[in-house]
Formats: sequence, C-alpha cells, structure tokens
Amino acid sequence: MRSRTKMYVWLRRRSTAALSHFRISENTFMAILAVAIGLLSGLGNYAFRKTIEFFHWAIIEQGSHLFDISMHEWSPSRALVMLFPVAGGLLMIPMGWFFAKDMKFGFPAFLELVNLRGAKVPMRTIFTRGVASAITLGTGGSAGQEGPIAQIGGAIGSQFGQAFKVSGDRLKVLVACGVSGGVAATFNAPIAGVFFAQEIVLLSSFELSSFTSIVIASGMSTVVSRALLGDVSELYSPSYAVSSHWELALYVMLGALVGIAAVLFIDVHFRIRDRFVALKLPRLAKPVLGGAMVGVIGIAFPQIFGNGYEFMEEVLLGQGLWYLLAALVLVKALATSITIGSGLPGGLFAPCLYLGAVTGGAFGKLAQMAFPTVGISPGAYALVGMGAFLAAATHAPMTAIFLLFEITDSYEVIIPIMLTCVIATGICRHFKKDSLDTVELSRAGIDLEAGKERNIMKSLKVQQVMTRDPESVPENMTLGQFAQFTASTRHTNFPLVNRSGELSGIISVQDFMGVVFEKDLMDLVVIKELATLDVITVTEEDDLDTAMRKIGYRNIEQLPVVDPVNPRKLVGIISRRDMVSAYNRALMTRSLEEETDD
Repeated sequence: MRSRTKMYVWLRRRSTAALSHFRISENTFMAILAVAIGLLSGLGNYAFRKTIEFFHWAIIEQGSHLFDISMHEWSPSRALVMLFPVAGGLLMIPMGWFFAKDMKFGFPAFLELVNLRGAKVPMRTIFTRGVASAITLGTGGSAGQEGPIAQIGGAIGSQFGQAFKVSGDRLKVLVACGVSGGVAATFNAPIAGVFFAQEIVLLSSFELSSFTSIVIASGMSTVVSRALLGDVSELYSPSYAVSSHWELALYVMLGALVGIAAVLFIDVHFRIRDRFVALKLPRLAKPVLGGAMVGVIGIAFPQIFGNGYEFMEEVLLGQGLWYLLAALVLVKALATSITIGSGLPGGLFAPCLYLGAVTGGAFGKLAQMAFPTVGISPGAYALVGMGAFLAAATHAPMTAIFLLFEITDSYEVIIPIMLTCVIATGICRHFKKDSLDTVELSRAGIDLEAGKERNIMKSLKVQQVMTRDPESVPENMTLGQFAQFTASTRHTNFPLVNRSGELSGIISVQDFMGVVFEKDLMDLVVIKELATLDVITVTEEDDLDTAMRKIGYRNIEQLPVVDPVNPRKLVGIISRRDMVSAYNRALMTRSLEEETDD
C-alpha cells in the first residue's frame, strides 16, 4: 500500500511538471489518459477471456473427456454435467472466504459507487471480480461476461484518476472510459461501448468533453481487441433483409411480446434472488447449491450453460425448433436467476441477449409457419428480439440499437430494431420503473438519477431527526395568552391541538405579527382564527427528502409529525434546520467511510 502511494505521488509530480512544461490543457490530458485506459481495457478483456477459457478447459473439457460426456448427444453419462457448475460453486468458497466484500460487489453496487460514492473503485476489483466471474462462466454458470468486464475496465479507469488526483466528475468520466473500453472490446463494437457507458453507467448525462474521452477509450480498446483476437464480432449474424414492408407489423408485435417477457424476467429474477437471501444456509454454501440446481437444469438443456454465445449464433442462423426456443425462454431465465441469486458472480447483459434471441427465434418460426409465402427469416426476428430484450430490461435502447447495427453492419436493421426497442422499452418502463440493474438500489431507497445529495436525504428517516413531544398550544388560546407564551420560548412555529389533543392547525409568529399591535383584539380573538388549518404533515417513516420537498413547496420552517394510522395524532415536529444538520453529519460520515475504504 505504501509503495503504491509513493508511485501515485511520483506520477502526480511528473504529470504536473509535464502539463506545465508542454502547456497541455485539461481536456487534452483527459484524452491522453483515455488512450491509456482504452489500451489497458482491451488487454483486460483479453486476459479475462483467457481466464474464462482456462476454467472451461480445466473443468468442462477435461471433465467431459474424463467421464465421456457429450453435450450434443444423449447418454447416461450426461447426468454428470451437473458436477461442472457444482465445481464452480466449490471454487467460489476460497474466493468468498478471502474476498467476501468483493463477492458482493455486483453491477448495481458498481453503479452506486460510480454515481454516488466518489467513483473510487478498488484496484483488487480487477483481479477478484475477474477471477470469480471467470470461474462462474468457465464452469457453466448461466451468466454474462459484460458486467464483470465493465467493472474491470471501470476499475482501471478509476485507478488512473486516483493516481493523478482528478476531480470527482472527471474521475467518473475516466471510469466510464474504462467501461466503454471493456464492452467495446467484448463485442468488437466501439459505438455500443460508448453508449453503454453514457446510457447505463453515466445515466445519459451528456457532456461533449466527457463524450470525447469515452469515444477515444472505446476506439483504442477495440484496436487492441482486433489486434489480439481478430476483426470479428463476438456474435456472428448473417446478412439481414426485410422481405416486405408488411413485415414491420410483425416486428411491432414482437416488440410488445419482448416487453412483456422482460417485465416477467425482472420479476422472476428478483423473486428467486429473494428466496436465496432468505435461505438459512451458510453464505458460502449457497453458490454450491445454486451450481447444483443449474447443473440439474443443464442435464436436459445444456444450451443454458455459460454465456450462451454459441447457441445464440445457431438461433441467429435460423436453427432450432420453435418449441425448444420457447422452452428456453423460461429455462434460461430460471438458470440465470439461480446463478446470480445464489451468489455466483456474473453479468446479466448476455442472458438478456440470449432471452431476446430465443424469444424472437420462436416468434419468427411461428410467423414463418403462419405466413409461408412471405419469405420470413426466423434468424432476423431472433436478431431483433435480442436487441429489444436488452433495451427493455436495461432501459437502454440506444445501446441495443447500435450494438445490433455494429453486429450486422446493415442499415436495413435500423427501422425494425428501432421499432421493437422503443415498443419493448416503453412497455417495460410502464410496468417497471426500474431496470434490471437498478431494482436493488431502489429497494434500498437509492435513486441514481436523483444525485448524491437527494440519496443521502432519502437514506435518513424523519424519526431519526424529529423532536418528540413538541411544544403545542390549545386552539382556543387568546392572542394575549399567545403573546405571553411566545415570549418565554425560542420556537417560532407551534402546532395547534383541540381539547382531545388532536392536531387541528399550525401557527407561526409571522401569522401573529399582523395583529400584535391591535390591543383591543388581544383578549377577543383566539389563535385558531389566524392559524393555518390545512396542515402539511409527515410521518415517522417518511424520509428527509420527502419532508424537505414538502417544506420547500410551501416555504415553511417546520412540519408536524403525525401517526401514520391516525393523521391527527401529533407525535413530533421536524424543522428545516434539523434536516440540514442531519444531512451534513451524514455527508461527513459517508466521506470518511469512502476515505477508509480507499
């Protein structure tokens, strides 16, 4: 740790001297860093792939040879395939034992770290997340490699930013550079990598300077990937063509079907995840159980193992029976949810592509049977369904559109994919406010689009800040009595209560000042006649963001806190000053925690 700190200090001094000597602007410096991040992200993608291949060779290839198992032909020994994911679960035990914190570091937590917690991604993430995810994928776990490589690339970008002590916003941009580089190298799709970083990681917050750096990193990473792996896409797709304009109506139907399927997948995924969380088993035993369950499914459906790219290519070529593809929609969803839910690390990007491909492939097969003279290509529907499902589940249509465009290199795919993506995303957004990546955060009361300040306020409850047993005044108190009362207290707002002790209004000193000099009224008028009777209230379970917005709406200083069951029962009061103080304390605590984690 000390040697790394010394290296960072040396780098900062050298970079500062170079910037001063050559008069390099900040944007140019960011572009230079983007080049380095892109190159390393491309190398990180290559190393990650080779690690996956190693575990696949060591477990699946050697195991298949040892036990004479065939994935393509049925034999009694096929039942032994269940041992492959179990082996992955067992290998995860030492990873979970020594790196327990990193094993919980999923993509939602990564998004929170980047957008709300300073974007300081630990360097060990490059190795721990990479190795753990490679074990999952290499041993047959049903997951994707894009989420992990995005985190690996993001960690590379974050380390550069931390080394050169760039500001918080610039650090986020460098993380996005690494993310775009990782995704671009995975698919040989630089434009899709850029939009993945902008749309999913940075939440579509567009700035020309940041966009330039992200484009540079994505391009450089693609260059490295093509040099090491060849100029080929991760998914091969045949040439695409629309046989008839009437076919666009079928794509509209496919968009609606995929949107509903994406909604159901999000539901299924988190229900299964919740079941695993509720299981009373040791934490390190759950991945083994999950691996065994995926292995059992794989006996009948070996197509669900791994990231599924090989089978997706077959579907894109129009192969597969419609009922097999339809069955795989459910089976792959279950296998993926079990894999991720049990604690086996991996991404959800590739499973979304897979589910879209089999949904579109089955739809295309049925459409071909229904309209045999139209010349329908089932593979085309699989391709478009693949992008539509990704767009719907992640709420990121631009990423899906450009990914398919770069895979096919065909302008003819643009209109069908735009139609299906927009329709599928619209339907999914209608039923699910959160995407597959943000459901966990919303459950924890975190809204990434709200920003760091509002999320701190959302994390604090009214009951933590409010004053219990507040000073209240009877609604039938005269102005004279109220004047004497206010002279002996430091407060300026007071809830009114009736004879039953129930809240009936609120009065402030400002309300009283208008008649304070009317001596004749002091013993004739009761304060209820001057008070606000339509009282804005909060409950103990409300968060401070809700309370602050209510205060801001009416520009008042205090809010009565009432019982949620009986809204006229006064239990406390909360002030703007108390909320600001609580926010400052929470901000300081969080900043110290970030420094400690760093």
